[in-house]
Amino acid sequence: MIYPELLVTLKKYNKQLFISDISSGVIVGIVALPLAIAFGIASGVSPTNGIITAVIAGFIISALGGSKVQIGGPTGAFVIIVYGIVQKYGMDGLMIATFMAGIILVIMGLLKFGTLIKFIPLPIITGFTSGIALIIFTTQIKDLLGLDIKEMPAEFLAKIPVYINNIGSLNTDTLIVSGLCILIIVILGKYMKRIPSTFIALIFGTAAVHLLGLNVETISSKFGVLSSSFPAPSIPELSYTRIYELAGPAFTIAMLGAVESLLSAVVADGMIGGKHRSNTELVANGVANIASPFFGGIPATGAIARTVTNIRNGGKTPIAGITHAVVLLLIMLFFGQYAGMIPMCVLASILVVVSYNMSEWREFVSQLKMPKSDVGVLLITFFLTIFLDLTIAIEVGMLLAAILFMRRMAEVTNVDLLNKQFEEGVEPETEGANSIQDKNIPDGVLIYEIEGPFFFGAASKFKEATRFIGKKAKVLILRLRYVPAIDSTGIATLEDFYYDCKKNNMVLLLSGIHAQPMFASERAGLLDKIGDDNICGNIDDALNRSREILGLPPEEIKAQKESSVEHFVQNKAEGKEKFKEHIF
Repeated sequence: MIYPELLVTLKKYNKQLFISDISSGVIVGIVALPLAIAFGIASGVSPTNGIITAVIAGFIISALGGSKVQIGGPTGAFVIIVYGIVQKYGMDGLMIATFMAGIILVIMGLLKFGTLIKFIPLPIITGFTSGIALIIFTTQIKDLLGLDIKEMPAEFLAKIPVYINNIGSLNTDTLIVSGLCILIIVILGKYMKRIPSTFIALIFGTAAVHLLGLNVETISSKFGVLSSSFPAPSIPELSYTRIYELAGPAFTIAMLGAVESLLSAVVADGMIGGKHRSNTELVANGVANIASPFFGGIPATGAIARTVTNIRNGGKTPIAGITHAVVLLLIMLFFGQYAGMIPMCVLASILVVVSYNMSEWREFVSQLKMPKSDVGVLLITFFLTIFLDLTIAIEVGMLLAAILFMRRMAEVTNVDLLNKQFEEGVEPETEGANSIQDKNIPDGVLIYEIEGPFFFGAASKFKEATRFIGKKAKVLILRLRYVPAIDSTGIATLEDFYYDCKKNNMVLLLSGIHAQPMFASERAGLLDKIGDDNICGNIDDALNRSREILGLPPEEIKAQKESSVEHFVQNKAEGKEKFKEHIF
């Protein structure tokens, strides 16, 4: 259900919550200022673009989102993709891509994809976040050391010789300020929880540079005086060609925004003991990214660091996030000139620490000990992010993960001829009434059993196992008690198997079929071909049905929980309910 958390909050809002939200919102707004500026600059746009994004997107994500404490705005995850779009397509291209990403996010939320996003494999997330972190770090070396470089290449490898050739232009004042700011952020960050160490480093670095008259580049000296007025909306020129070439980057922005936002919301849930509405969160992020570019904003999503800051400072409801956006707007309108005094090396120091935290290097190292297939996905995603493009990295990573998933699903599905196991003296089953070791299996009856999901990845395994059916058999029982789900390829494979049995004058019986395979097979018309009499609830029913087909007297069956007919009717009903719930 798409229902903003703000509407829930207002029903039981009180003075105490208001005071707590306002105080937290003010602190988070002040803390978010240098981050918004830093992410704007690192993305290849102006500081003002970063602030505008934090104001508009921050307000909308809090007002329409499904989390109580989520803080929205520009984040490090977008830096590389935004920088690449700006360099290749300009600001108009970025506006179009962000707008398209917003539409994709809204559609994802309305289609209830919120829970599916959580199933993106960890190696992909770790691979591209670690790659992004490394690239962000390399983009900050110039400002961190105060190197005199006029133009920086966009490619990762091309930056390295440029830095080496220009290391002689290192600015000592800049290096000292950068080093002290990093120490402040790291050391105080371990002991101060309510007031972030990045804010203290910002104040210290700015004061030191101006009071001591240090030769350090500032925002104003590089970009001029920051605008103190809110920009009027503008609409870029749209064309089919433009939309087509920006579809890939837009999809990447949408996926990054969805993953980052929902991860942040999950972290927040763990800290406050709450539960967010993931689909509402996606819609809110979509609306934010639709609105933001019209005013010059860049892509935005839920920000983990600012969300945690909000929680630690007492933020309880979306009012805190709305307050943070209002505070940023007031700073922009009335104190923008002072923000221009911030040294570039201080912002670089903040981003270096951000990139270190993003790298998750411990997680990266630990995943290198995982199965080789997962390590392959991790490294391929990582290196593609660094050397090629984040869009390609995510697409290739998702494709590889899907292929590996199909392979693993096929590996966990087994097809066995049970008659053969008995002949080879396999250990007897200990399944009580369902065991067939003590059953009297008539001559001319074969029993196959499938274990695991019967998807397209397992279809070839089934065909291989049933290649030599044996023409002397008159009845073939297919046990499906361990098949929780089946897809269209699995149904088609069973249908082909049914025709093979028919061609060899054999009767096919299905035993122990579950709800989803039952209903899916019925919708496909397979059960009508096999016949209701040949759909059996358990192995006893199937064996008695085979005796009936062979003209033998049935055996007495001890207390059964349900007859074949009851099983058939019940599973049909359950299958219909699950179909309505979109389980398959």
